[in-house]
Amino acid sequence: MVPKTLTATAADGTAVALWKLWNRRQSTKFNGVSYIVQRGAEAVYSEAGQAQVQALVSFYLENAKIIREQLTSAGISLYGGVNAPYVWVKTPAGLSSWEFFDKLLHGVHVVGTPGSGFGAAGEGYFRLSAFNSRENIEEAMCRITEKFKA
Repeated sequence: MVPKTLTATAADGTAVALWKLWNRRQSTKFNGVSYIVQRGAEAVYSEAGQAQVQALVSFYLENAKIIREQLTSAGISLYGGVNAPYVWVKTPAGLSSWEFFDKLLHGVHVVGTPGSGFGAAGEGYFRLSAFNSRENIEEAMCRITEKFKA
């Protein structure tokens, strides 16, 4: 960083505050998205990038479908997961969202998000995410459905 009191002499003999010039350079140079991020964003819009994005979206939506189907077959009430990677589970037996979190964590070693973290209207619900490997999703569903079979 350049000290605010540092000056130099311009060609015409006038004093120039170097900090102002340095600050303008820094502000201009670093005011925006880095080059590597710009190139990554550009790649997303290429034909190959669009195909990769669609493949990834399809993969996670298939994971959500597995979660929906497995939990529904186990008699667990749920919502979502059709056009989004999140499945909302109605907590069973009147459990609070945090009680259900503890039950899943300690009973089957699966973690999700208590609905109360999304505000008062989320209480009584629990969010599961499809953002994981297929193997982990299938394993988690086996563990949950074994524990909570209707």
